[in-house]
Amino acid sequence: MRYLIAAILALACLSPSAEAQNGNELAVVPYATGFTTPVAIVQDPTNAAIQFVVQQNGIIRVVQNGTVLPTPFLSITTGIAIGGEQGLLGMALAPDYATSGRFYVNFTNAQWHTVIARFKRSAGNPLVADPASRFDLRWQGAGNPAYILQPDGNHNGGNLMFGPDGYLYIGMGDGGGSGDPQNLAQTPSSLLGKMLRVDVSVPDNDAIGYRIPANNPFVGSATRGEIWSFGLRNPWRWSFDDPARGGTGALVIADVGQGAWEEVDYEPAGRGGRNYGWRVREGAHNFNTSLPPAYLPLTEPIFEYSHDTGSSITGGVVYRGSLLPSTYRGRYFFADFVTGAVYSMLITPNGSGEGVASGWVSHPFQTGNVSA
Repeated sequence: MRYLIAAILALACLSPSAEAQNGNELAVVPYATGFTTPVAIVQDPTNAAIQFVVQQNGIIRVVQNGTVLPTPFLSITTGIAIGGEQGLLGMALAPDYATSGRFYVNFTNAQWHTVIARFKRSAGNPLVADPASRFDLRWQGAGNPAYILQPDGNHNGGNLMFGPDGYLYIGMGDGGGSGDPQNLAQTPSSLLGKMLRVDVSVPDNDAIGYRIPANNPFVGSATRGEIWSFGLRNPWRWSFDDPARGGTGALVIADVGQGAWEEVDYEPAGRGGRNYGWRVREGAHNFNTSLPPAYLPLTEPIFEYSHDTGSSITGGVVYRGSLLPSTYRGRYFFADFVTGAVYSMLITPNGSGEGVASGWVSHPFQTGNVSA
């Protein structure tokens, strides 16, 4: 269900058939069908008719003009853990995809660790990837294992995306287990429970596959330089308010809660170095204060809802399209995978650029028209 909701949100934002109905009701009309556990849809920047659908089972399908092509774009079904919160979880196309053909995927390997792998599309067919081009980014340095160690099988995050600044952002969960038992989200030497930001514009033969941007907030300290922000539990889905569509460039993170609160965090463009509080805080509430946070201040969410409403937030996007009425522009659409409900709220930057949430509403939709 978590994956179906993620796909519905993505498809609804892309589909020209999504229309506003009376009141808050939305019609979600199938754009393409026939997928297995879809988790994300990614637009090909070189061809408006092409989208890539990422499946948890390790296969990326190609959709052309609403038709699913028989040949997968990529298949990495061996050496991958599939099921629960594991599998192929995300895909991002490089900003220079038109010329470099590079793209990146996020998956959990057979040992349950997170792998960020670079591939290229095939030179002879842009609708098929070149599996031989695979390179796994080396987070422990050249010659070391090419994965991020995960102590448990859940809270893998999974989303990765290029920001408006051209850098690759990677959302990492806290490593799993109840309550972040190792306090990894507040541990400066761990990449878990963090948002990472790296520069992957390196030559193909680079031994590591990335560089740390010089203006990352913790460069020059004892904290891992790849870290952009601290204190996340499981940022399963997050997105940027796309400046190319009139957005602010802000990073909007839906962070899945533990047992009581779900939250939305807002980060104005370029303002890294924040600590969103987990495990000290769950939403805007104390959770486990037995150890101090890595640093202060803690950044409170702009929105939260209790488990009386839902139990696992699935992040979406700030709507900047033209198909829905203009009153929808600037509204952040998201969902809860337990209840299946879809919500939106207006996010308005205040005088200092911080986001202010208002007008939270539920959007009933016609489930009979929804297809994965």
